Amino acid sequence: MAKKPTGESDEVRLKKKIAVSTKDESKSGDPAVRSLRKRLKRVQRKRRALVLRKKHAAGKQAEAKP
Repeated sequence: MAKKPTGESDEVRLKKKIAVSTKDESKSGDPAVRSLRKRLKRVQRKRRALVLRKKHAAGKQAEAKP
């Protein structure tokens, strides 16, 4: 997948798309909006998992140094 020319992350881009799509309340149950929300949740879950992995890895390195 090609890199986006803008500097914004997938998470920010998806949040903007969802905000624009849900301005009209009748579209809140739209399958396209639901798909965007699912993608956003997936990206957030991936980011949180990465942060947790890095935190655990740093903790083990800190224990090994002293």
